Amino acid sequence: MVLAGGGSAGHISPALALAEQLRRDDPSVRITALGTARGLETRLVPAAGFDLELIPSVPLPRRPSPDLLRVPGKVVQAVAAARRVLEVVDADVLVGFGSYVALPGYLAARRARVPYVVHEANMRPGMGNRIGARLTPYVGVVVPEIMMRGARVVGMPLRGQIARLDRHAQRDGARAALDLDADRPTLLVTGGSQGARSINTALAGALDRLQGSGIQILHILGPKNELPPAREGDGPVYRPVSYVDRMDQAYAAADFVLCRSGMNTVCELTAIGLPAAYVPLPIGNGEQRLNAAPVTAAGGGLLVDDHDLAADWIVENVVPILTDAARLSAMGAAAAARGHRGAEVELAAWVREVAK
Repeated sequence: MVLAGGGSAGHISPALALAEQLRRDDPSVRITALGTARGLETRLVPAAGFDLELIPSVPLPRRPSPDLLRVPGKVVQAVAAARRVLEVVDADVLVGFGSYVALPGYLAARRARVPYVVHEANMRPGMGNRIGARLTPYVGVVVPEIMMRGARVVGMPLRGQIARLDRHAQRDGARAALDLDADRPTLLVTGGSQGARSINTALAGALDRLQGSGIQILHILGPKNELPPAREGDGPVYRPVSYVDRMDQAYAAADFVLCRSGMNTVCELTAIGLPAAYVPLPIGNGEQRLNAAPVTAAGGGLLVDDHDLAADWIVENVVPILTDAARLSAMGAAAAARGHRGAEVELAAWVREVAK
């Protein structure tokens, strides 16, 4: 198996989730990931115990520009490098998740007569996957709203700890491990990603006004953000941390989440039935708003624009939900109805069929 998905966590996480499932199904399977020297895969793939082969990066501009003139030459080099990998490992199948390495992987697979599967997680598919999908009958999408001709809905492959998480059964243990009160309604705030400063700022402004609300907050700030000084008094239980290496524990401890709306995040939260207030990243092509819209329309969360997120909004909108057990339960059920559990199992079975 050769997996082509690098650059960002949004491409690497589902690729690794699939790799883990393939290995669970058949420990003898040989898995090699394609990547580039500039991507997170150089750290994440070896750490997960899989082989990584680097090929030249081919950034594809989303709009016509002079950069397009340089693409063909880079594609030729990258395709040649990807084909060498396919031949050396004697690949039976390639699975692409988008990113800079996907298109060279698809073209190399087609030239080497190796079948390949395209997996698309973005509401607005990138150029590499759009081209690749035209050259294979095997196209999978995360949600029905992703419009790609002939695609089947397979969902988002999730890492084992998340895919098998039972929030309610693991809540007490998770809260104890994270030094949280066992009985308080819990808000999880994920402010560690790039571009999450507005979330951190809004929460900081709301903390004093949350005194006496009865909730507690687990705030993941990110390793590059300085932890605030310890708070005193009768305010909310506030636990700021730089990093959490067990997101399954953070999810199990939480009743509600304040977060961005990358597709991985949306799929994880809906799979485990955890409602959230989604704050789409205000830059880019508007994709994050599209990711969260179906969930929030179904009642599984709230959608708030970045420029509208403020301390007042948190106090007036999030606290009433956290302190209403019936509403929390209904929103969790609505979120779960939009979720897709077992995507990694389904995709792994499909990939094996294609390989045969």
